[in-house]
Amino acid sequence: MNVRMYGCQYANSSDMLNQLKTKKMSKTKYVAFSTQKGGAGKTTLTVIVASYLHYVKGYNVAVIDCDFPQYSIHDMRKRDRAAIVEDEHYKVQAYEQIKRLNKSPYPVLCSRAEDAIKTADNLCSKNENIDFVFFDLPGTINNAEVVGTIARMDYIFCPIIADRVVMESSVKFATVINETMISTGKSDIKGLYLVWNMVDGREKTELYRVYEQICAKFALPILKVALPDSKRFRKEVANERKAVFRSTIFPADKTLVRGSNIDKLVDEILEIVKE
Repeated sequence: MNVRMYGCQYANSSDMLNQLKTKKMSKTKYVAFSTQKGGAGKTTLTVIVASYLHYVKGYNVAVIDCDFPQYSIHDMRKRDRAAIVEDEHYKVQAYEQIKRLNKSPYPVLCSRAEDAIKTADNLCSKNENIDFVFFDLPGTINNAEVVGTIARMDYIFCPIIADRVVMESSVKFATVINETMISTGKSDIKGLYLVWNMVDGREKTELYRVYEQICAKFALPILKVALPDSKRFRKEVANERKAVFRSTIFPADKTLVRGSNIDKLVDEILEIVKE
């Protein structure tokens, strides 16, 4: 059987299986917000959800930044740390948070996609209390190494937006993973779910209904919670000391969480991964 994934071809299904090694038994869940098309918000969602789980929900989280060469989340961590060092406001806020939660910021490790699982396994072997490891994967699966890493996830959440190009790419990406990995049982993936992101309340609901019918045709489940299109998702630490929403060291500000649906999204994700 030939298996082709966006230009990456295996001679038969056994070649793919050779890329998949059984992950050690662990309570740690490996999760990725992943999609083939850029601009859907996978990196932003990774940071916001990871931070909400770690700083608000009380889980222990780690992030593996595999998005070589830009390593966007690692760069965000550097900006967050610089703000704490240089600004007394953020320094006090970070100190009080560590004291209140009795926990440090979650680790953010850089790794090439082909080494991501090994990096995560090593981290978990040293810290058995990690509940979730989030992977920020490259926006392509054109090589066997990335395919192998995706196959080792426990859960994949694929952000989608109401744009034809993005939808076609995301549906194709999710369908290939569903048909070649999940349905065949040739991966660790327990579930793949689409997530509506950047939903414009001014657009007709009919547009979203049509897209959801297409997803249903390909048996791709969509989370109930949708995230609105809002500038708050881009609010990071700044000299103006405004409320922060996207940060690796602080959780989304409570005043900005209202109406963002992030709290509801995290609750729905927890219902799925804890089953």
